[in-house]
Amino acid sequence: MAGHEVIVRPFSDVHRMGNKVVATLLHDPTVEGLDVALYMDGSASMEDEYGPRGVLAKLAPVKNLVEPQMRWMLEYLASKDRDGQVRVAYWATGDGSQLEEVGLLSAVQAKEFRFPGPRAYGKATVMLPVLRDFVAHMKQQVQTGARRGLAVIITDSQLSDGNDVRAYATQVAKEIAAGRLPRMSFVFVGVGDQVDEEQMEEISHETYPGVGHLWCHRIADRMEEMAELVAVLVDETMTVAAGGTIYDEQGKALKSYEGRLPAVLEFDVPPECKAFTLEVAGQRFTQPIPEEHEDEDHHEEEEEPVRASAPAPAPARKHGGHRH
Repeated sequence: MAGHEVIVRPFSDVHRMGNKVVATLLHDPTVEGLDVALYMDGSASMEDEYGPRGVLAKLAPVKNLVEPQMRWMLEYLASKDRDGQVRVAYWATGDGSQLEEVGLLSAVQAKEFRFPGPRAYGKATVMLPVLRDFVAHMKQQVQTGARRGLAVIITDSQLSDGNDVRAYATQVAKEIAAGRLPRMSFVFVGVGDQVDEEQMEEISHETYPGVGHLWCHRIADRMEEMAELVAVLVDETMTVAAGGTIYDEQGKALKSYEGRLPAVLEFDVPPECKAFTLEVAGQRFTQPIPEEHEDEDHHEEEEEPVRASAPAPAPARKHGGHRH
């Protein structure tokens, strides 16, 4: 393509062949402006997973099952975040309702970061402070360009405040529907056999007027499966579910896509058309159409769903969980 031709994000390549346009997406446009946070369970039931500390750590090699999973998750989640930094905190610490903030971590920092567990393991598993923290965080981030929020919450226990969580989530959904908060998604992952799957389902099954589902959840049998499961869930949650529509310069719909938006968009345009607009998830992206070059060798590409690279889905488990 000629040097003066401009390709606008989220497109990576655009060709014109007569009245046909082939446009390749660089990434899923609904992930534009995404701000990500990771909240890791810091309750007392997690102590064995983090391994012994202090004098006990000197008696035998420490096997921290959480740390490699945290590093893996953060490297993946940072690739989704708009500025490559994920907000990280331990939750359910102290009396069970406290948060211990770790900070903002990039993928590079996460590779070597130590996750020994919170300073004080929690006596209960209270999630409401997590939701309040994330909402407050998103209100701040909107001021600097955030358009959507994703909170990943890990637990190995039954929640102490399930009803409070559901009530607060209902209020959050109302704020989103009214346009006072950006769209948010909560990925809720349980680990081990002490989680309350029925409680997780009650929270995740809720639908809210004008918003739909806020939650998705699944359960991993072992800590070693956690990061892989989170990556799969996030990837599924962030893909385009509502399809999209292509318009010409006069606002006439040229093509509509139902279900997932493919990675390669192919559509016909009027001979005089100089640009097209993709509308998806309430966002509009206008791309000038390059002039056709007869010497270019064009190849049609197979349409594939827009997906960020992620590990293969985790193997089937006795706790299958659900995604919404």
